[in-house]
Order: sequence, then C-alpha cells, then structure tokens
Amino acid sequence: MRYRDENKVQSIKQKAIEMIAGEGLENFGINRLAKSAGVSPATIYIYYKDKEDLINSIVQEETEKWVAALFRNFDPEMSFEEGLWVQWKNRADSAIKHRDVNLFMEKIRNTSYGKDQQIKISQCMANFMGDFVKNAVKRGEITFNTLEVYWAVAFAPLYTLVKFHQEGRSISGRSFKLTEEIMRETFNHVIKALKK
Repeated sequence: MRYRDENKVQSIKQKAIEMIAGEGLENFGINRLAKSAGVSPATIYIYYKDKEDLINSIVQEETEKWVAALFRNFDPEMSFEEGLWVQWKNRADSAIKHRDVNLFMEKIRNTSYGKDQQIKISQCMANFMGDFVKNAVKRGEITFNTLEVYWAVAFAPLYTLVKFHQEGRSISGRSFKLTEEIMRETFNHVIKALKK
C-alpha cells in the first residue's frame, strides 16, 4: 500500500480549486491539473478514482468548512440585529479570505457537482437560519417575508459589496475596498428595511 502524502493531496486540491475558479469546468482535466500541481496523472489517481471523485471530494470538504465558518459565534437565539451582523461578518470574512474557493463554488453551484452542496447548505440554512428568523418573528423584531424576499434584502447588499471588493472597483469604476465602516453603513440600511 502506498503512503498518502498529505502535502501532495492538498497541492492537488488547491490547484484544482484555482483552475476551476479561474477557467471553469470546461477546460479542467487530470492531465492539466497534474502539470499545474507538479505531479504525474498517476499520482492523482492514487488519491482519487477520477475527475468526478476529485471534484466531489473538494465540494464536500469546502462546503463543510464554509458552513462551519458561516455559523461561527452564531446562535439562533440571538437578537435579530446581533445575529444578522454575525452572519454578515462571517460571510464577508469567508468570501474575502477564501476568494478562490468562493469562485470555485460559484462555478460548481449550477452543475451536477453542486446539487449535493446546495441540498446540504439548504438544510443548514433551514435548521439554523430558519430558527433564527422564526425566533425574531416570535419576538416581534421582524415581520415575516417570503424566503426569497428575506434573502434578497438581508444578504444581497453584502454580496454586492464583496463583489466590488474582489473586483477592486465599484459600479462607478472607482477604486473600492470593503471596510467595516462601509459594511456597517449598508447593514444599518438593511436592518431598517427588515425590522418592525
């Protein structure tokens, strides 16, 4: 039995993430990945059955990491404003610190590889965020909106700011960097829109 070299495994995964994030799935293949990772294709096949196994493994691992990061310091019993701010900080932190992973997941989301990821994320959202929103409604902090309206108001502004940050420019073409001050200003407008 061959020894599992974790450094090689991590290098293969990282290069796969970078390649798919940058170029999409169309041009992604084991031979190109092997060259980029500095290993032989045979080495990749030691660790993964095929390309699908590799991609599914990355999607599962990164989804688990993202969900853990998303709910760090979060409790569904928090006040609506406090809990939503924790969510904003966690989501922004994850998207900015792990840019390639987020781009990778975006490219994967609407493919067959992304189906299980979306199901897992939806279940976590239903469990944690569903209870969080229900608690806020029960306490009279917010009125209930449909899920799509709630998400669009609660999170789309954040993801727009993150996109501007990642591109380095705003819609006007001006240089842009997301700061906590800008994030807080936007968040305050979102809270006004959602709270009673």
